[in-house]
Amino acid sequence: MRKGMSPRETKRLMRRMGLSMDAMPDVQLVVFKTSEKEIIIEEPEVAIMNLKGQRVFQVTGGKITEKALVPEEKKPSIPEEDVRLVADQTGRSLEEAKQALEESGGDLAKAILLLQTG
Repeated sequence: MRKGMSPRETKRLMRRMGLSMDAMPDVQLVVFKTSEKEIIIEEPEVAIMNLKGQRVFQVTGGKITEKALVPEEKKPSIPEEDVRLVADQTGRSLEEAKQALEESGGDLAKAILLLQTG
């Protein structure tokens, strides 16, 4: 029956292979963020392995929380020139032109038609 390797032998073998491993102290929070969800790990243990110039992070333990992300609705940026153009073409105020451009997603033709028909 063969005994397991001692920690000293393990470190020596890892060094020969070009692999070093260190603990990252005082990690409070690790967050993985995807387009659909966020995974939060509180008070994890994090080890960093260096293998021939590459760093690998190993995260273990801690309290794991997952939450779905709600996509934010972005308002289009409306240039002032577009607002003036729509206002001039329709004879409406700058505020009405800007509101029409926001409703049409910044589309000049749609905004003008919206103000002319409304």
